[in-house]
Amino acid sequence: MPEGHTLHRLARELTEAFGGRRVASCSPQGRFAAASLLDGDVLSEGTAWGKHLFVRFESRPEQVHVHLGLYGAFRFDEADDPPVVGQVRWRLARPGLTADLRGPTACELLMPDEVDRVIGRLGPDPIRKDADPERFVARVLRSRAPIATLLMDQAVIAGVGNVYRAEVLFRLGIDPFVPGRELHAKRVRAIWDDLVDLMAAGVESGRIDTVRPEHEPEAMGRPPREDDHGGEVYVYRRSGMPCWVCGTLVRTQVMAARNLFWCPRCQRKPRRR
Repeated sequence: MPEGHTLHRLARELTEAFGGRRVASCSPQGRFAAASLLDGDVLSEGTAWGKHLFVRFESRPEQVHVHLGLYGAFRFDEADDPPVVGQVRWRLARPGLTADLRGPTACELLMPDEVDRVIGRLGPDPIRKDADPERFVARVLRSRAPIATLLMDQAVIAGVGNVYRAEVLFRLGIDPFVPGRELHAKRVRAIWDDLVDLMAAGVESGRIDTVRPEHEPEAMGRPPREDDHGGEVYVYRRSGMPCWVCGTLVRTQVMAARNLFWCPRCQRKPRRR
């Protein structure tokens, strides 16, 4: 499932491609009937909160809410009215450019109060300038759940997925199994601060890179990572391989319904606070 940086990057791309322009809107698949209500309107902007995308239009109070889920994706085509390929839920178009949305978990037109309810269920988003990190810190410090579980809970922190949770915990040397309430507030805030930097970089590059300069392939004399997720990482999808820092074999275990990866030596359980 795409992580939060992907949605923020997509929101920016939609705004740059269609913002301030009159667009054609339709649902070739027929499963987003409200698309016709937006046909001929001016697209204002795309925004994101966590893994949720919202698209505003000038003449309507509603917003299009998109959750890509596991299989959803927008595809851009620099052509006028290209052939519809596959099950296109929503098509946006202007002269010289078309964007097709396929396979989302949700694509719906929501009134302002419905948008507020979606956002109200989410925790703060590290990429958003208006985020309140203290909400995240307070929520973690109240919880008995392991920190690795809390980082996957979108009501605790929005936009973090399996890659970012494994990598930020490794970078800070935090045992993924330690309960949130056993962490010091400064450590929890450090998680937030590191995610702010990592995820903002992900928006710019379109990939997740988490290794520090001294552990990059060129510095270590190792081949670059080959993986369909791209990006240089410390532990994600490296089960049974040696840790780049200490050489201990990376471990994996299912937690919060996803494979968690960690180094048992670099991420030792801390003292109780």
